Amino acid sequence: MESKDYLKDISEIKNMMNKSSRFISLSGLSGILAGIYALIGAAVAYWLVTTSVRGYLILDGTIFRICLFILLMVAFLSIVTGIILTTQKAKKHGAKIWDATSKRLVYNFLIPMVAGGLYIIIILSQGKYGHTGGLMLIFYGLALVNASKYSIGDIQYLGFIQIALGLIAALYPGYGFWLWVLGFGVMHIIYGTWMHFKYDINK
Repeated sequence: MESKDYLKDISEIKNMMNKSSRFISLSGLSGILAGIYALIGAAVAYWLVTTSVRGYLILDGTIFRICLFILLMVAFLSIVTGIILTTQKAKKHGAKIWDATSKRLVYNFLIPMVAGGLYIIIILSQGKYGHTGGLMLIFYGLALVNASKYSIGDIQYLGFIQIALGLIAALYPGYGFWLWVLGFGVMHIIYGTWMHFKYDINK
């Protein structure tokens, strides 16, 4: 009995240390909604481009600016939704939403995202936008892997998938849009659903 109690105490201490070093209040539902936002945004952008006079994007065109606005709105809605649902989950479990761990999470997530965003802006200014979809996937995947050290470790696998899709998009830039839809839309919904049932239900 003493041996079992000893092992139980060690397990509890390990869990407490894990919780103190990782931000585990991320909401799976926010991932699902982010995927839905991405699919809606992609559908609207696809319709705008395919029904336009040219049938393709140009950097100084009105359709491009509208598509860029749609992309920013998808990102904005995803971030706001994530903050709201994650805050609700943290309060439900009596956890702090903004502490040293969550700060490290955000910091490690933003490093690849900011670097990637600046790089994409640079190549867009040079008129090279054939690989932007793949680059978004790669840098987003790197951000997830980098941030997974301070959150639910499972998100690193979503990061690996995004990186793989980004590399495929680099090989086949003609399919960049559809791979973007698969990565940011479909995979977010699938992964968010899995995370929701694994970590959110009855937790």
